[in-house]
Amino acid sequence: MAAIERSEVLATVCTHLAEILEINSSDISETQLLADDLGADSIALIELVDALEQVFSDIIPNFQFEDDDLSGLRTVADAVNYIVLALGK
Repeated sequence: MAAIERSEVLATVCTHLAEILEINSSDISETQLLADDLGADSIALIELVDALEQVFSDIIPNFQFEDDDLSGLRTVADAVNYIVLALGK
């Protein structure tokens, strides 16, 4: 498994989030709330989770966001941290 830096995970999350929300990725920061600050509705969050699962399943075998954990994804950092923790397993 190739080592991936947290900054790379953040960049990937921001890129996909920007595509889904049709905003500039440079306008996204880790501390922003996905729904309140960025305007991500439930459909956008599902799209984000699906995109990230596709990207990171190549690196982390059987990677997926567990349904019980989805309610904890409130900020950009929450999504990044979830992936970083999975990388460490």
